[in-house]
Amino acid sequence: MTLALTGATGFVGTATVDHALASGHRVRALTRRAQPPRDGVTWVAGSLDDETALARLAEGADAVLHIAGVVNAPTPAGFITGNVDGTRRMVAAAAGQGVRRFVHVSSLSAREPDLSLYGKSKALAEDEVRDSGLDWTMVRPPGVYGPGDLEMRDIFRMAKLGFVVLPPAGRVSLVHVRDLARLLVAMAQSDTGRHIYECDDGVDGGYSHAEFARLVGGAVGKRPIPLHVPRALLHLVGHADRFLREANAKLTPDRAAYLSHPDWTATPHHRPPASLWAPQIATLDGLVETADWYRAQGLL
Repeated sequence: MTLALTGATGFVGTATVDHALASGHRVRALTRRAQPPRDGVTWVAGSLDDETALARLAEGADAVLHIAGVVNAPTPAGFITGNVDGTRRMVAAAAGQGVRRFVHVSSLSAREPDLSLYGKSKALAEDEVRDSGLDWTMVRPPGVYGPGDLEMRDIFRMAKLGFVVLPPAGRVSLVHVRDLARLLVAMAQSDTGRHIYECDDGVDGGYSHAEFARLVGGAVGKRPIPLHVPRALLHLVGHADRFLREANAKLTPDRAAYLSHPDWTATPHHRPPASLWAPQIATLDGLVETADWYRAQGLL
């Protein structure tokens, strides 16, 4: 197959390109910056706001995998532009080029659209896909980790120091990036009908935040103390980070609201059918691999 990918140079996209090529597929990949040549990959210069580039990306593809998205933005408009408008343009390009199969990467946050601007934008992006008339399948991943990820690096660093600062008590599910990549390619290959899946590592109920901290501690050879931050303080820090770092803030008020939610676990009966996909990487093994990658890169 020829698979057209957005977000191909990001964390999840890179793993998905690797798995697609290993599975014998050809890849057309959208990129903002020039990329080194790679066998099996056709780089298409452009972005999600460039309709001409999106048409070139979709041309001749058997399926579109829409992975790109905005996780953090300084304004509400940034979420709408990156997640909703970008999805609408990609859907239109796929339809215009006669591509029927559309795989969309959403987020568990779309279950709670009133909780955060991010979640609202992901829910609206799902609406764009639902209304497209395409043969679509969506997945709402939980926390994605693995070699190449920089979002969870600070958790590993804290665990190495013997403590981990955590949101208020809650539970999370996790999935290794290579397992997610396998699912995305499997969804592109399969005529699964119109479904919204929630994937994870197969552990029902996920992990409490403290359990996750201990798992990360095991990966770095420590027994860290979990330190939960009260919801009010987390929001206060979010406002301070926005004030101090403005557009570069990592913990915004919107992200603080997202992190404060007590249940970001995958729903077992919304998992993909076993005939389509099942996770292969045990979470502790994956966290050890991730810690090893951080060390090798001088990041831990």
